[in-house]
Amino acid sequence: MREKIFLTIFLTASLFAQELQVKAKLFNADQKAGISTFEGNVNVIKGSDELNASKVTIYTNSKQEPTKFMAEGNASFKIKTLEGALYTGKAQKVIYLPQQKEYHFFQEVHLKQLDEKKEIIGDEVILKTIEGKAYAKGAQQEPVIMIFTMPEEKKQETKKEKND
Repeated sequence: MREKIFLTIFLTASLFAQELQVKAKLFNADQKAGISTFEGNVNVIKGSDELNASKVTIYTNSKQEPTKFMAEGNASFKIKTLEGALYTGKAQKVIYLPQQKEYHFFQEVHLKQLDEKKEIIGDEVILKTIEGKAYAKGAQQEPVIMIFTMPEEKKQETKKEKND
């Protein structure tokens, strides 16, 4: 049985350096093309964000800075936006654009905003973490489903309280 490969990449985010940690069973890189591919129980962690999938491809620029992450196959994720909103979810394909801080989710998307108790279920969802905006599109025959938790209305006094 092959052991997991553990790779740590350093990247610059704004003025601060953040560590990007990738764990996988297989690793393949083409430095000239700027493509690194990880396969088999891939786990990517950067700060408080986490991405898991069967396969993750990381594209880098000439300075070896990641410009795009593409996760494929049963992707699951945890995301914290700049404003502190917490998201978890799953999709079949996830594309993350680090310069724009945008996530694009495709196929069987189920996105939950934990702190606001909101959910989006659809076939394509875009989450813009800098702007705090989300866009969703349903599948050809399926609508987008939005689920909101409504605050409970004040309970009316019980008969017993009225009689006291």
